[in-house]
This record gives sequence, C-alpha cells and structure tokens, in this order.
Amino acid sequence: MQRRHLLTAAATGAVAGAAGLAGSAAAAESGSGSGAGQLKPGKTRLISLSHVNDPAKTNIYPGDPAFELETIATIEEDGYYLQFVREGEATGTHWGAPGHFNAGEPLADDLDPNDLFLPAVKIDVRDKCARNADYALTIDDVKQWERRHGRIPDESMIIMWTGWEYKWGTDAFPNLDADGVLHQPGFAPQTVQWFIDTGRIGRNGGTGIDTFGPDLGTDPEFLASLLVYQRHRISLEILANLAGFPTTGASILCGGFINAKGSGSTALIYGVIPPGVHA
Repeated sequence: MQRRHLLTAAATGAVAGAAGLAGSAAAAESGSGSGAGQLKPGKTRLISLSHVNDPAKTNIYPGDPAFELETIATIEEDGYYLQFVREGEATGTHWGAPGHFNAGEPLADDLDPNDLFLPAVKIDVRDKCARNADYALTIDDVKQWERRHGRIPDESMIIMWTGWEYKWGTDAFPNLDADGVLHQPGFAPQTVQWFIDTGRIGRNGGTGIDTFGPDLGTDPEFLASLLVYQRHRISLEILANLAGFPTTGASILCGGFINAKGSGSTALIYGVIPPGVHA
C-alpha cells in the first residue's frame, strides 16, 4: 500500500507541476515569450501536436537507438502497472535544444521554461511537398504567406506543414531511396538565415516541422539545423495534428523531460489556442 500511496502522491504533484509550468510560462514577461497568449483554463484550448509513442508505429531516424517499451510490473502481480522505456531523446515528437547541434550552446537543463513557450505561425506547403519530396521552403514562399497573413512576429516558432505527419508509422515517412538517403522536405538554409537576420526567429524562436527535422533529407551537413540551433532557439520535430493548429494567433508549449545535459526531449507539445482563434 505504501507504494500505491507514493504513486498517487507523485501523480498529484506532477499534475500540479505541469499546471504551474503552464501558468508561469504564460504570465512571464520576457523577450522569449513575448506575444504568447495567457493560459485561461476553460477558455483557452490546448491541443496535442504530438504522435503517440508506440514501438509498433514509431519511425526511427536512421542510426538512432531502437524504441522499446517493456512491461516490468502488472496490477495482477505487483499491485501497480509500470513500463520501462528505452529510447533516444529524439524519438517520436520532440524538441531539440541548441546544444543538440552546436557545441557550447544551451542544453535542455540550461533553458528557461519561457524558451519552450512561444508564439507560433503555420505555413502550409503540403501541395508543393506532395509534388516534390525534396521541397525546400523558400523566402518567396514566406513573403507570399505574409502578404496574406501579415508579418511573422519576432521571436516566433515558425512551423512548416509538409503533410508528412500523415505518413507516420509507414516506410513513406523516412522515404529512403535505394542508397539509404532520406527524401523529406525541409527549410532552405537561406530561408532560415533570413528568419534570423530579420528577427522572425531572433534569439528565442525556432522552427517546427512534421518530418524528422528542419533539414532536407538529402542534406548530409544539416545546414538548416546548424542555423536554427543557436542561442536559445529550439526545433520542434515530427509534429502531428497540425490541421487543428491555427495559421496565426496561437502559441506552442513544450513538455517533456529535462535530462541533465539533454539534447532535447521526447515531448507532449501543446498548441495553445486563445479564445476566438480557430484553425
């Protein structure tokens, strides 16, 4: 019974802690969180932008460790149910810290909660990516989007919606050719540099995408990642449920584990949608 009481207390504390993180992130007035709407329970909506982690369906980036779930306790035998998780920090939907690609940049435990709570926009290029698996988001794409929706706010999370989320759990997601090369859309490095130079992702913003990462699958040098992952910028990867996320006016809030010296975290990434904003 002592174990069960401890589990109940831990669960209660986790819920309270998550609520406290969301509340403090929304209330903070810092450059990294500027523009993000305050959380208003009962009015502001949260949606999940994460896939469910399932070893039978989770695609693994080539060379990353396998994802395994092992049941190590059952209610029938132990009085409680528990799984043992084996995975890399970039398994499934996740966020990456700047030090994931750049030595000396902040790691997961160096970040402030407000680095993980950002205003966000969504750029829909599904049609172009359906025609070209190696499509790179261009500056012209963004300028065309801005003519319709307005300038992207500074310090934003800029999400590229490729439609790759619908391939999740199949061989079409990594889309490997005969030589083992990935074919996935991504951000052109020139576009990321423009985001940085113009302040659109500034010091604390970032990029998000529903593929393995911001880079084209054919880029072995990870040029987009090297640019995104600097200062306090983060990358959201393998996003899901983007049809329910508004084009403008919403924010993202990243959960997950804060591992010591972590490169990032497998995460439940929330879309934070204020009253009156619709997808």
